[in-house]
Amino acid sequence: MRARVRRLRSAGARHRVGGRLWCAAAVAGLAAGHRGELPGRARGDAPARPLRQCPGALPALSPVRSTAALGFAPRELRALRALRSPIGIQRALDAMPYHLAGTAWSPRRVLRERTAHCLEGAVFAAAALRVLGFPPFLLDLEAVQDTDHVVAVFRSRGHWGAIAKSNFSGLRYREPVHRSLRELVMSYFDGYINLRGDRTLRAWAGPVNLGRFDRTRPGWMTTEEDLWWIAEYLLEIPHTRLLRPAMARALSRVDRRALTAARVGQREP
Repeated sequence: MRARVRRLRSAGARHRVGGRLWCAAAVAGLAAGHRGELPGRARGDAPARPLRQCPGALPALSPVRSTAALGFAPRELRALRALRSPIGIQRALDAMPYHLAGTAWSPRRVLRERTAHCLEGAVFAAAALRVLGFPPFLLDLEAVQDTDHVVAVFRSRGHWGAIAKSNFSGLRYREPVHRSLRELVMSYFDGYINLRGDRTLRAWAGPVNLGRFDRTRPGWMTTEEDLWWIAEYLLEIPHTRLLRPAMARALSRVDRRALTAARVGQREP
């Protein structure tokens, strides 16, 4: 393992993984009373057009075969399919309260509890993308003097987009308009700041296809156990550096208005 401390991007309690601190999350009782279908489309929105699937995506399955392949109950599959598109998944995540407990819930737990933090939101989004026919891809964003961030990524018409849950307003959804993954990652750079206003994003890794764990970790989408092994895996894979040392040293801090904007709607510990 690398020697430095790496953490998930959130504001709250920290969970130790592989000797390093990762922010996790939840205030007790936040999930109480949150049940039912996920709100994938706001009232009055036009129905989302199906996006072109990526190579390697799961083929369309019957409800019976989908249940067997993914582990979700028919009711859960209906809720996930009702999201219809990546922006529908993002709206569902945005409607969930951000929670601050040291958990790593499976997509089924997130669906049931209706609350999530960064890692849980990304894994939930990857599973929901899979139900819609996309590969369940994750991307890891690594920071210094800050917590790390995980996003689910998808490709449409040859361009990359992202879905994410974050306590910072600028680190969530990205439209599929980015020609490369590095271009997508750099779209997060200016909004990736700590509470001092430092720009802290330094490296990235992925995409990791969570489907690779179907045999070694069967039932990962529906288990009642925590999924910290996903965080451990993301710690170990090679990361690509974004900045040269001289570039990082020359970075300026954002102004107060940018920091205030980044924290709009932030949930405090």
